[in-house]
Amino acid sequence: MSNAVHSVPTPVNEPVLGYVPASPEREQLQAELKRQADEVVEIPLVIGGREIRTGRTQDVVMPHEHGTVIATCHLAGPKEIDMAVDAALDAHRDWSTMPWDRRMAIFLKAADMLAGPWRMRMNAATMRNQSKTCHQAEIDAACELIDFFRFNAMYAERIYSEEQPPVSPPGVWNQMEFRPLEGFVYAVTPFNFTSIAVNLPAAPAMMGNVAIWKPSPSSLLSNYVGMQLLQQAGLPDGVINFVPGDAVEITDRLTGHPAFAGLHYTGSTAVFRKLWHRMGAQLETYRNYPRIVGETGGKDFIVAHPSAEPLAVRAALVRGAYEFQGQKCSAASRAYLPKSLWNAIRDELVGKIDDISMGDPAHFANFMGAVIHEQAFERCKGYIERAQASPDAEVIAGGRCDGSTGWFVRPTLIHASTPDYESMREEIFGPILTVFVYEDEDWAETLDLVDETSPYGLTGAVFATERAAIDQARDRLRYAAGNFYVNDKPTGAVVGQQPFGGARASGTNDKAGSSLNLIRWTSPRTIKETMVPPTTYRYPFMADG
Repeated sequence: MSNAVHSVPTPVNEPVLGYVPASPEREQLQAELKRQADEVVEIPLVIGGREIRTGRTQDVVMPHEHGTVIATCHLAGPKEIDMAVDAALDAHRDWSTMPWDRRMAIFLKAADMLAGPWRMRMNAATMRNQSKTCHQAEIDAACELIDFFRFNAMYAERIYSEEQPPVSPPGVWNQMEFRPLEGFVYAVTPFNFTSIAVNLPAAPAMMGNVAIWKPSPSSLLSNYVGMQLLQQAGLPDGVINFVPGDAVEITDRLTGHPAFAGLHYTGSTAVFRKLWHRMGAQLETYRNYPRIVGETGGKDFIVAHPSAEPLAVRAALVRGAYEFQGQKCSAASRAYLPKSLWNAIRDELVGKIDDISMGDPAHFANFMGAVIHEQAFERCKGYIERAQASPDAEVIAGGRCDGSTGWFVRPTLIHASTPDYESMREEIFGPILTVFVYEDEDWAETLDLVDETSPYGLTGAVFATERAAIDQARDRLRYAAGNFYVNDKPTGAVVGQQPFGGARASGTNDKAGSSLNLIRWTSPRTIKETMVPPTTYRYPFMADG
């Protein structure tokens, strides 16, 4: 087979379809939602390309209608976990040596399939499985995943072709080989973004690695569609193995294996720290030091200067805090507003929040759906009830929860009288925004509060029309957010435009959707070839005279 290298197509961001009334995409999606409503999907494990049905199953329900089962998923046990390791290591031999452009062709095909015939199937599954509106499903499950595949192919090409030693003196050829890791990558994926769930095993695979994918139990249907997409695009058996099951059992077995080569993780900070501790405690077990790439929690902020444009701040607060029920890693969860601005927008902000429509995302007029499961519902309910009882907080919008049919939490706005109130500090992952109002002249001190109140460093936004205030916020909040926005909400990072990730308690900041992430899944080898090697050990300086 020829090893000729051909440039991958130049990527552009996938256009976001609007789903406006009477549009073709709206009619197509509504038809697909109706079709899926009539089926209960049986989800197997996929190991070495084979569908495995263990008989140990878990029901998958819709968060907004939790009495409705949409799928039944088989779960792995120790036998199947070991099978997945064997299948991955068997696939490693051929996959790791396949020319890189042949690998990219598979994922580029998957991108085109998702942009075309698979789009509505993936979007509908995400809407039903994760209670996303058509818009939120479109920008996630379709557009972002398409962008991951296309842009990662471009970044991979750059790594392979451009990251070469700049100097090869006469008689020597220096090269850099970007090998995949020696072993398997364990991908632990979140419920909230279908695109992230598929990308976590796919990004290492694009660089020649093999992966074992443990999907979230709360997004099994959409993730299974993603696995089927990759198979239909031609991914060889065993390169990615889809292994739902008990998180502790799978993690203990995989991270205890000598061939464990890396962890690609998105989830809670607490779980990530436990995993890191566990790996550190058994380093002698591993053939290589594992790569650890993680995106974890956030307590994302909006801070407004007195010069900020009021309507822009109001829109950013509503969209940034309440889209997808506040279940984005980047969702605005705390806001710092000057008293003058607060007085100008408070009543209208409360009115906009109270007017938000929520319910079944299949009804396209709804802005919000339900939170993902009962535990999330109870967590949100607890924060609201404590705020209602606290002398340091006031619930001024929302504050109502109804779990009778679905896990619905009304978009809630809390006014905290102290900057260290719990909902200003702690990650909630729900539709709850807390505002602290500061005196207009306390801008500099407020920036200190933003930086020091929370241990996280994922996303944040500053609103101001005065350039000096923007520059001051950029400097003072340099480490407070890995994705920093000026006069825009802190959500909505686009692949190829704003690579995503944060530091501090928010992760390793390896920037998904960039070459920074992909290069972590390589183990470079330097190769020096000398064309005419010396034949004596003696150097010229050793001559007599």
